[in-house]
Amino acid sequence: MKIGIVCYPTYGGSGVVATELGKALASKGHQIHFISYALPMRLDGFQGDIYYHEVEMASYPLFEFPLYTPALASKMVEVARFEKLDLIHAHYAVPHATSAYLAREILDNGIKIVTTLHGTDITLVGLEPSFLPVMKFSIEQSDGVTAVSRFLKEKTLTNYGIEKEIRVIPNFVDIEKYKRIECDEVREKFAPRGERILVHTSNFRAVKRVTDVIRIFHEVRKSIPSKLILAGDGPDRSNCEILVRELGLKDEVRFLGKQHDLVPILSASDLFLMPSQSESFGLSALEAMSCGVPVISSSVGGLPELQVHGQTGYIAEFGDVIRMAKYATELLSNDQRYRMFARAARARAEEFECHKIVNRYEEYYQECLVAEHA
Repeated sequence: MKIGIVCYPTYGGSGVVATELGKALASKGHQIHFISYALPMRLDGFQGDIYYHEVEMASYPLFEFPLYTPALASKMVEVARFEKLDLIHAHYAVPHATSAYLAREILDNGIKIVTTLHGTDITLVGLEPSFLPVMKFSIEQSDGVTAVSRFLKEKTLTNYGIEKEIRVIPNFVDIEKYKRIECDEVREKFAPRGERILVHTSNFRAVKRVTDVIRIFHEVRKSIPSKLILAGDGPDRSNCEILVRELGLKDEVRFLGKQHDLVPILSASDLFLMPSQSESFGLSALEAMSCGVPVISSSVGGLPELQVHGQTGYIAEFGDVIRMAKYATELLSNDQRYRMFARAARARAEEFECHKIVNRYEEYYQECLVAEHA
């Protein structure tokens, strides 16, 4: 198949999944064309059958804001015509599925649209009154729609009153890449006295509750000698740095910024913290679990579908910093239990192995290609 993949190129779950999906599909012989305003973050290095098409944005004094939706639609038309695409896979409903609909109407050649819902496009952006009618229309006009969790599927159907089948296809992980490796140098750098290492990775948006991560760590280190590693960057980072200084943790917390290779960091870590306010799946938690790192998380969204309470980690109510810290302390204090949890985390991650999930996307593409648009 010749597949156009439209995604955000930034440091976030939807862009990561879209890029890794495209790379996996290309390795299976499909021709993949990424369409975005910048090169996707994980699209590094040459790989045959992968092409990138940049959406060019023109600036006119008449328009106060960039007109990305029509510019994206025009680029989709151009790529689809020239490369003879079979389908367009839009990751994120607005504006990607909206632009894909416009492109399909212009092309009028039977090209199919598959839209994958990742989370904030539904739970935050789409509920804005100004977006809701366009969101509903774009989803219903897609030839196929997938969601990364049962939670997100139900949320979409409930919020928008959509009368369309939504297929749940979860996120995935490359278990050969994300596996625990020897990294004594990393541990020595961050925890020279043998402290336990807690870690969190995200785009530092408010919904990730990175300040709660710091407060959990503050409680844990009262009884467990430990260090905290924070990887990623975003709008809430300054608030986190201020909180670290206020709590007197400047020498105990390391802000690493955006990292392209997380495996050495995760392999050196003992516990992954994800106290999110909203999380449709929890891709970063899955990557940690694949490296044998148990997870302490909130109970929101799709997280209870990913990890198993009392086996791969622990789940607590959103905002319950004390309980999460208690779970972390208990697990880090019991070596035998910890080893059981670490093995269970890896085993659970293997259920989301890349090729298993990519096969499901391939099968769904085929279904959409042979079905008539409703």
